[in-house]
Parts: sequence; C-alpha cells; structure tokens
Amino acid sequence: MKKGQVCEGVVRRVDFPNKGIVDTGEGMAVVKTGLPGQKVKFIVSKMKNGKAEGRLLEVLEKSPLETGHPCSHFGLCGGCNYLSMPYQEQLAIKEDQVKRLLERVLAKQDAPWQWEGIKGSPAEYEYRNKMEFSFGDEVKDGPLALGMHKRGSFYDVVTVEDCRIVDADYRVILKTVRDYFEKSGVTFHHKMNHQGYLRHLLVRKASKTGEILVALVTSSQNPWTGTGRAREDVESLVAGFRDSLLQLEKEGLLKGKFAGILHIINDSLADVVQSDHTEVLYGQEYFYEKLLGLKFKISTFSFFQTNSYSAEVLYETVREYVGDIDSSGANDKVVFDLYSGTGTIAQLMAPAAKKVVGVEIVEEAVEAAKKNAAENGLANCEFIAGDVLKVLDEIEEKPDMIILDPPRDGCHPKVLPKILNYGVDRIVYVSCKPTSLVRDLEVFLEQGYVVEKAVAVDQFPWTANVETVVLLGNRL
Repeated sequence: MKKGQVCEGVVRRVDFPNKGIVDTGEGMAVVKTGLPGQKVKFIVSKMKNGKAEGRLLEVLEKSPLETGHPCSHFGLCGGCNYLSMPYQEQLAIKEDQVKRLLERVLAKQDAPWQWEGIKGSPAEYEYRNKMEFSFGDEVKDGPLALGMHKRGSFYDVVTVEDCRIVDADYRVILKTVRDYFEKSGVTFHHKMNHQGYLRHLLVRKASKTGEILVALVTSSQNPWTGTGRAREDVESLVAGFRDSLLQLEKEGLLKGKFAGILHIINDSLADVVQSDHTEVLYGQEYFYEKLLGLKFKISTFSFFQTNSYSAEVLYETVREYVGDIDSSGANDKVVFDLYSGTGTIAQLMAPAAKKVVGVEIVEEAVEAAKKNAAENGLANCEFIAGDVLKVLDEIEEKPDMIILDPPRDGCHPKVLPKILNYGVDRIVYVSCKPTSLVRDLEVFLEQGYVVEKAVAVDQFPWTANVETVVLLGNRL
C-alpha cells in the first residue's frame, strides 16, 4: 500500500478509540470508524513505519453484527459509533479493547491480576444528562441547523431531532429553539471568519430530579448582521427564546421542569462553550441531581458524569475497590481524591474516613463541591482549588489512600512521582481513556505497584468511549 491508494478490505477488529483494523488481503491498515465484519473502501492517507493509515470512503457491505438502528441520524451524525449493533455486542467490543490494552502492559507484571469484565449502563438509551448542541448549517448556505457535527466535519451541523441518547425533553427543546431562531432570521456564528450570533445551546437535565437547565450561547455581535436590522431588538429576541421554552412547560409538553434559563455571551475564538458574561433569564444558574443517596448542586459549567445511571455503577465500583478503608472501624485514615471535580467520589468515601481531601483545578467545581458536602452533612471533606501538580507540594497531610480520576489525557508526568513518593498501600485509578491509563500504569509498575484487579464500565453507550477502574497495590 502507498499514500493515495484506494483499497478495500474487511474490518477484523476495532481498537480504542474507534480504530478499525482492516485486512485488505495484502496487508493490514488502520481506518478510523468501522465495525467488525464490515467490508469497507478507504484511501491510504498516511504511511508510518511501514503501516498504513486510511480514511473511510464507503461501507461496501454491512457487518453481520448490524441488526438495524433506532435513530434516523445514525451514520450522518458524528455522535454514535455502535448504534446499529445490539448493546451486548457493543459491550463485547469495548471489553476486548480495554482488556487487550491492559494485558499488553501487565505482561510485565510478575503477579496475578483479576479482570472483571465490563459493567453495562442501566440505561442503554436516553441516558445523557448534558448536551452541547451547535448552531450552523448542514450544507453551505442551507437552513439553520441545531445539533451535532456531521461525521468527519468540523463545520457542518446535523439537526438531531431524533437523537436517542437523550430523552424526549431534549428533543422537544432542540426543535423549539431551532424553529424559533429560524423564523427570527438570526445568523449563526461561523468558525472561519468568527462572524455571526448563535453559537451553542447547552442543555442539562438531572435524570433523578427532572430539573432542566438551558443556556443559549451567543456572541455579542448584532444578531442580524448584514440585514440592516438594529441590534436594539436583542432584548426582545432573547426574551422570546425564554418564553418559547416556558410555554413548553406551561402546555405540559415536558416531563421535567426548568430550574433555569440562561443567556451566555461568548466571544472566544475557540469553538468551546464558555462565558464572558451570563444573564439569568429565568430561575437560577444551577439544578440538583441525586446519586447513591447524596444530593449534588450542579451549575452551568460544573463537571458531572454525563450518565447519572451508570455513574452510580461507576462510583459503587470505586467504593467496592476501596473496600473497608480501616477494618478496625477506627475511621482514622486520610484519603486524597485527586482531580475531584464536584467532589462526588470524595463525598462517597467520607463516611468511612477520618478526612477526605479533594483537589481540582476548576474553581467553580470546587465551590460546588464545598456546598454539596455541606448540604450532605459531611464535615470531614476538604476541597482545594488548584493544579494537582502544585497543590501536592503544599498539603502537609499525608494520605493513607489515593483515588485518581484525571482528565482524558491522564496524570501529568510530573504528578506521578509525587503520588509515588507517598508510598500508599492502595491506589484506585478511574480513567475515561484507557490508552492514557496504560501509559500511567507503566510508571506505577516500574515503582513496585501491581494491578490487583480491573473492570470496564460503560458510561457512554453507542459511542467509542469507555471508563475503566483499576485497583493498584504497593508491594514495596
């Protein structure tokens, strides 16, 4: 194979994250996207160390595993990868991906370890509690679209009115907002020239309480750029957006209820949801969710697991891996929860520990964690805002156990030596990207730790993502 060559082959397996290993009969190639058993056509985009990497052109034959899909957008929207397969087949693929990655690194370990398979999500569909929809168009100069990016495209947006990983309230809200702004003639924000008004629609809904938080994200520009219409009408435009949503609740078209409706101004050049200024149009900037008997206050940008149902499975697994922190019942142990987010894990550990210290770089998440702990009556939780790399040098207390739940790229390389210096007997590592996990595990293994057991948890049905929980023990 050579660069630019068009080839055909059969996908033999899918490696994380979503890398189809294609057998052409003359060699193997890595092609992004694809399902085991599919016959595909691809173009070789890169040759690296004699290995071919390709871009999918066409699926020539379906996989025998594909038995249909319940979403009209599948294949066009870039959100889901495995929706055309039975859920159990998807779980098998993810389990195989994680297990093979772990086996590769743990081949260097001279102690036995236990693989505990994969735990599926209690909700296979309509599980998301947060969505960031983008404004745009599906084709150049086409009608206004609001939804997800088209597969393989940075610019084109597909209106996903039939999306099945969210519940009906999301679908009704999305359609209402798109229709409202299409009639208003407002421009969307173009990523290339950074001109236009509408940017994103952020929708969060608590799966357990039913509370809904909606934020319209726009630029500060004139919504009717190039139309000659004055920007003095912005206030009535935004008020109309709010009222169109409240009308849904008034007419009983929603199962949930609005906790807050916000208007966020964002003039950043980056295509991210962030706030230069936030105006509360209705209610408040937060809502409440419940997990495992605890109550959590979640604000607009607070990190919280996007699948509340599976989050309970994940956190119960962490609690199980921690075990009895002190079997004597003395509760005199200090636990560090690093990259603690809104402090969910820390609060779950608090009843069994003398003290739990959570460290998180996002200040808003730390403030939310403090308030959540107070509302849950947990006085032995301390939350520190700052970079884990720096904060570990400032904390005087020494942990008896460490729980790690880093972002997708894993722990900063300079953080790992500081964690290792504590020499704790147990470390529980929670990872949302197994390739980052195995890279960090190599460092732990080199310093005398061994993996005792590991399990995958499907937090994100139908997508290429998967969580992993690993228990490490210190042999030194």
